[in-house]
Amino acid sequence: MTSTVYLKISKHSGTSTSVDTIPLQVTGVSISVDKQIPAFPIPLSGLGTGESLTAALDLGMSTKRISLSGFINETVIQRSHTKTGDTPDSLTFTPQEVAQLIASGVDSTGLASYQAINELVVLMPSKVNESYVQVAERNIPLTFRARGDSGELDNTDVGGAQAFPTSSTSAGLKGFISQFGYELSSEAVDISFTLEFVVALILP
Repeated sequence: MTSTVYLKISKHSGTSTSVDTIPLQVTGVSISVDKQIPAFPIPLSGLGTGESLTAALDLGMSTKRISLSGFINETVIQRSHTKTGDTPDSLTFTPQEVAQLIASGVDSTGLASYQAINELVVLMPSKVNESYVQVAERNIPLTFRARGDSGELDNTDVGGAQAFPTSSTSAGLKGFISQFGYELSSEAVDISFTLEFVVALILP
């Protein structure tokens, strides 16, 4: 899955996949969605029917986590603050430097726009577009959004639907890295890592 997974720092803008990003060589992606529905037993509900009942209130709450594992190699990284003319410089980072860069970003505050990592892009193949039309296979970012505008298709009963990805440069998943770990070994050229990303609305 080389080059199909990358991180974006807060300063990233536009559709570039190389400027203000950190590409990752990922060998495994694990996705989990935990539904949170308050539920409580109804007192005396079994007296009339002989069967007790539990009431549940679906408020649309869930926790979404993406777990990644893979290797960090020597990587070319561009930053919008380091340019030659109008073109960002391409700088080659060692595996150790890339790992340190990510760890520093996890440790920083969201106010540090060139450090904080607030978006994960995992590209996946897609043959059905946002309007339920069959198209040639292309890559789009992993998403939890549904197809259709507000009040249409899968969003028939949704008033404020968010746009479904249309290309590989569409927005990825916003949130934060809750865990990042890597191992330094004298015998290895690359660095193995694990990362857990939580989808969330970050404030401020």
